[in-house]
Amino acid sequence: MKLPRFSSQLVLFAWLGMGFGASQAESPSVPIPTTSPAKRVYETVQVEPGAANPTLHLVNATVEAVRQTQLSAQVSGAVVSLGVQVGEHVKAGQTLLRLDSSHALDQAAANDALVDAAKSALVLASRDWERQKQLFEKQYISQAGLERAQAQWETAQAHLAAAQAQARAAGHQSHFYQITAPYDGIVAEVGTALGDMALPGKPLITLYDPRALRLTAFVPESVRAQLAPGAQLSYDFSENDAPQAVAHSEWLPVSDPSTHSMVLRVPLPGASAMRQPGQFARVWLPLRARVDKAGQGFWIPVSATLKRAEMSGVYVQKTNGELTLRQVRLGEVRGPQVEVLSGLNANERVVRDARLVTAKVP
Repeated sequence: MKLPRFSSQLVLFAWLGMGFGASQAESPSVPIPTTSPAKRVYETVQVEPGAANPTLHLVNATVEAVRQTQLSAQVSGAVVSLGVQVGEHVKAGQTLLRLDSSHALDQAAANDALVDAAKSALVLASRDWERQKQLFEKQYISQAGLERAQAQWETAQAHLAAAQAQARAAGHQSHFYQITAPYDGIVAEVGTALGDMALPGKPLITLYDPRALRLTAFVPESVRAQLAPGAQLSYDFSENDAPQAVAHSEWLPVSDPSTHSMVLRVPLPGASAMRQPGQFARVWLPLRARVDKAGQGFWIPVSATLKRAEMSGVYVQKTNGELTLRQVRLGEVRGPQVEVLSGLNANERVVRDARLVTAKVP
């Protein structure tokens, strides 16, 4: 018997409706069952205490001169002579710069004239003092006249001493108008030009001694605390250079309160024309493996960990071969390894590459 046409349509719509309802019933948040990861073979690693060997921590450093000086004038004046350039080698005592000293020279000449006048006055007072003494012995003058002559002589002596001191001060001040090198070195910076007005305390020339250089690095306090006892530090200037062992290093006994870092200084042996202040360098610090309160430090490959929102986890293999996702608390990352602070026990096995485990683990 043939079904009516409307009955066939009802059957067709009913079948479509069942299919549509089934597809709506499936939630996209429910994963499609696949092969259980416990039945697959994954490469695992065993969790062992202190699995991470002491590693090298890299800090950036800067070449500095042990002796570097900013030369400035003690008096004001226009720059009338500039005899050095940046990079020039200078000798101790060499004149580097001169200021206009015409006023100082005139003042020194005036002071010399005052000294001559004071000397003449002293000679006159001395002769008068001698004559007054002779007259007093013959009782031609009174005691008061003798004392007056003596006072004039002593006053002339004081005037001469004052004039001489003032002349010496003017002579010393005249030397302030020229700047000389305090030691053998290299001119690192010239901060003035001919015709500029120099002011007291204004840096004019920067000089450094190339025979004594050092590396300065700022090391975080947390890294300093992990430095291995008796560690052999090394440094280099680029990836192509072979690291050189540090014979001596110095830690400044202060810490920067804003960055919580300490200053490490590494002297560079000898002088080198290839090294200048401000040059980039690297210092390698051997760090010891940090341990937990139980005296065990667990380190696993970084690839064994995965992130799920705020959670960090690893896939742990049970004794029956099944895998379970376990939350862990991670610590410091050192190259290909990461420290596990909690969540794992010794001798457990974790999947080396957690990304390969894509199915839901019961």
